[in-house]
Amino acid sequence: MATSEEEIEHVRELVASIPPGKVATYGDIATAVGLSSPRTVGWIMRTDSADLPWHRVIGASGKPAPHLRNRQLDRLATEGVPILDGRVDLLGARFRFDLH
Repeated sequence: MATSEEEIEHVRELVASIPPGKVATYGDIATAVGLSSPRTVGWIMRTDSADLPWHRVIGASGKPAPHLRNRQLDRLATEGVPILDGRVDLLGARFRFDLH
């Protein structure tokens, strides 16, 4: 099933709503939008996120993708996101979307 423009825009809105110092996982966003897979969020982020705070979206392990590692962790650290041993402390930094 193809991802609709509405779903893509919803993902973009949620990513834009993550405040400095907080992160969300691909899975958090997929659940909030009602997508079947966090990979769909990853695809959207790869293709349509240049104008978004992409660095605030992280994998469920708290580790950034290897090709983004230094850039992403540097940006997050600058915003005050707690980072322990090269991964984001999700307990301390995870943003919860208000879906009501």
